[in-house]
Amino acid sequence: MTAALRSSSRPRLASHVRLGMDRVRKQYMLLGPESVMLLNSTGASVLDLCDGRRTVGEIAEELRRRYDRVAEDEVTSFLGRLVTKRWVELDDD
Repeated sequence: MTAALRSSSRPRLASHVRLGMDRVRKQYMLLGPESVMLLNSTGASVLDLCDGRRTVGEIAEELRRRYDRVAEDEVTSFLGRLVTKRWVELDDD
């Protein structure tokens, strides 16, 4: 069972996952054992900020500085799906 994702949760990529870029196709990817998830640039930006130090709220705030329309609930939903797949882990206070 995974922990509940909250604004105070501190997400980080799981140790078996890495963020990559296919330079030929110019496509961001999340690479796991025997699996690949293609990402758009916004998804890659979210995951790049998942360092285990920033909270979900801080990640959403940083993304709002970079992009026009970023809702914390969208960031939470995206990360929640990755937590369920065990590609993202949470460090909670």
